[in-house]
Amino acid sequence: MNHISKEKHTRIVKDLAKKHGFDFCGISKAEFLEEEARNLETWLNRNYQGKMAYLANHFDKRLDPTKLVPGAKSVVSLIYNYYPKENIPGVNNFLIAKYAYGTDYHFVIKRKLKDLFEELQSEIGEVSGRLFVDSAPVMERQWAARSGLGWLGKNTLLLNREMGSFFFLSELITDLELIPDGPAGDYCGTCTKCLDACPTDAFVGEGILDASKCISYLTIELKDEIPSEFSGKMENWIFGCDICQDVCPWNRFSKPHSEQQFEPSAELREFTQRDWQELTKEVFDKIFRDSPVQRTKFEGLKRNVSFVNDKGHLK
Repeated sequence: MNHISKEKHTRIVKDLAKKHGFDFCGISKAEFLEEEARNLETWLNRNYQGKMAYLANHFDKRLDPTKLVPGAKSVVSLIYNYYPKENIPGVNNFLIAKYAYGTDYHFVIKRKLKDLFEELQSEIGEVSGRLFVDSAPVMERQWAARSGLGWLGKNTLLLNREMGSFFFLSELITDLELIPDGPAGDYCGTCTKCLDACPTDAFVGEGILDASKCISYLTIELKDEIPSEFSGKMENWIFGCDICQDVCPWNRFSKPHSEQQFEPSAELREFTQRDWQELTKEVFDKIFRDSPVQRTKFEGLKRNVSFVNDKGHLK
């Protein structure tokens, strides 16, 4: 493919990303992630994945996009904002991560990606590819960093200079040859606010997370009882955790999203401590029907509420 065609196709992809509501779009060459392979192997060998055994599966696919999409030439990384207009009341109340306030992002963003890809095919012609929204062995933060959408902060999350870190990442891996953007710089400097703020000491170094100690892991991924060593350290979080993002100076640039589907329901906005404690399966199914909170299931959420409130009061 000649350079003019690559330029034209790259412009079309980025224009379509904007049209379909994505805040940023970056492009990387689809190739083996050599440095990331070493880092991932070390991380897995230290058992920092906890009981998330699936993270050790499909090792090659995680690192080589051509094994996910034969003939892949480009990885298109996309950012979609979820920062809420206001936090669900948290004074003397239980907390859920901001990304879980509304409809499950998998549904919302997958639909937008499909529309984008269909329009791309109608404009360019025969284009093959696969769409990913946190749903396959894709190292999305690493690809986003390679494509210039930000850098990996000390809390392992992707940070963007214009909007912080309260956003979803998704990818289109395609056989379309596009012009790569190249990586951005690292702007964390000497700041360690995210590391210092973690109440469970989940960070074992800069950019290294022991996921088995992370509140998000403990409240969502872990299916067993939460270990007693974390009693009194959960800071009222019963689904996910935003602590390392809330303290990050880059998130002062976060602006409220305009996605209606991410808005919390009226019922959730008004949920009190007592409502959480007396939550029934019927109410859970009604309020969280299309929510990411479904991941922890009713029993898991009740377990979390009970663990955080085990001494009869919130922290």
